[in-house]
Amino acid sequence: MRPKKTRWVKCDPSERCFKPQAKSGQGAQGIVLSLDEFEAIRLLDYEGLSQTQAAKEMRVHRSTVSRIATVARYKIAKALVQIKTLKIEGGCCKIVKGR
Repeated sequence: MRPKKTRWVKCDPSERCFKPQAKSGQGAQGIVLSLDEFEAIRLLDYEGLSQTQAAKEMRVHRSTVSRIATVARYKIAKALVQIKTLKIEGGCCKIVKGR
């Protein structure tokens, strides 16, 4: 298996964790959204960039952005539907300030 190429991330989510307002014990098992998954969703869905533009920002191929976004959207949907905590952390990323 090839090593992952470093993804460039502009937005540092710091310590972001989204928890459902559920009875104690529910939502205890969390889902982790990596920094590159967060960045792909931010660029594509929030900023409205095309996959090609997002790929340039993250310095990866367009197909890589597509795969990252597909996984990220699945994780977000799973957290919402199954009432789970969503935590953003980790990933093969380099955080950059502006450009």
